[in-house]
This record gives sequence, C-alpha cells and structure tokens, in this order.
Amino acid sequence: AINCLLRAIEIYTDMGRFTIAAKHHVAIAEIYEGDLVDVEKAMAHYEQAADYYKGEESNSSANKCLLKVATFAAQLEQFPRAIDIYEQVGSMAMDSPLLKYSAKDHFFRAALCHFCVDQLNAKLAMQKYEEMFPAFSDSRECKLLKKLLDAHEEQNVDAFTDAV
Repeated sequence: AINCLLRAIEIYTDMGRFTIAAKHHVAIAEIYEGDLVDVEKAMAHYEQAADYYKGEESNSSANKCLLKVATFAAQLEQFPRAIDIYEQVGSMAMDSPLLKYSAKDHFFRAALCHFCVDQLNAKLAMQKYEEMFPAFSDSRECKLLKKLLDAHEEQNVDAFTDAV
C-alpha cells in the first residue's frame, strides 16, 4: 500500500495537486504509526504532509500534522523539536479568535517539554508564555506547572504527587 501511495504522491505532485498528495502522506504516516510501528517514518510523512498543506494554505490541516510530529518527538525525547512545534502552533492559535482557547494547551505541552530538559528553561518558558498570552496565567495548566516546578525545586516528592 505504501509503494502505491508513494507512486500516487509522485503523480499528484507532478500535476500540482498538493492537497491530495498531503492526504496520501497522512495515510502513509498512519500506516507507519499503526500497523508497522515505525514512528520515525510516520513523523517524516506527517511533516511532508504539513509542508504540502502549508503550501496550499490549509493551516488547520498542517497544524494537525505538526501536532502529531510534536507528540512523537516528545515521546522519542526529542524535546527541542517538540517545543518548537508546540510554540509555533500555539502562537498561530493565539492569533485566531476560534483557536485561541487551544493555545494554552499547546503552551502547556511546550512547557512540559521544557521541564523535561531543564527546570530553569521551564520557568523562563512559562514567563514567556504568560507575556505572550495573558490568559495562560489564569489557566489550570499554568497553575499545575507552577506547582510542579515549585515541588521539583524543593525536592518535595509528596507535593509533586499531590499536584499531579
């Protein structure tokens, strides 16, 4: 199936039909994600699909693919890559009246990735996200992160567990 889809992608890209080619990349990524369990190849195809969607100005579809890439990157402990994607998607969501409520979730995930790298990075990122998106300060996600950071700083396992 993958070979056939790759051939179809070649044909559609030659014809300039990038949206259909992107859908085929998503189909290949889903095959790698589900049946073949090859996360690296799934990420590559989701990224390619996102590029095609961006080229066709289908930003919501591109962001959906990029969020998949970020999730896999975080699972593979490629935190800087995941952070970049979450921040990029969060910034775009923040500017849209319809998507601004999902921005706090993207910033939360980015801050968690920062926390996995370094506590100081997480604190600085939190401050940056609060400045960029003031609604993030009052969110449950932000309050949870602050409790986690404080508990980690104090080396208090019980407080960390209670916060979670």
